Amino acid sequence: MPLEVLVMNNNINPPLLVRFDTFHADNPQVYEMFKKFTFMAIHKGHNRLSAWMIANRIRWETQIEVITTDDYKISNDYIALYSRKFMEDFPEHEGFFRTKAMKRLNDGK
Repeated sequence: MPLEVLVMNNNINPPLLVRFDTFHADNPQVYEMFKKFTFMAIHKGHNRLSAWMIANRIRWETQIEVITTDDYKISNDYIALYSRKFMEDFPEHEGFFRTKAMKRLNDGK
């Protein structure tokens, strides 16, 4: 299901989606790492995993393991959207990340 449909179905505020789309376009390496670490977990036999675990692995890799001058930080607001995007892009893994209705409703931020 496209993220735009998720916005309508789950009351995700449009400004959040705009910020996510901008971040994603400016930092495609984040989603590449999200996919890489998710597939690593899948190939190790995991049937479910926390998207927060994946995001924190990305944070570790970009802040500790690899000294980088890239100044991007993954907002906690985007973690649920990355998990939904992954399952949208790879429907055979639908349900790998547990999702629930997003709490951020029309806050305009």
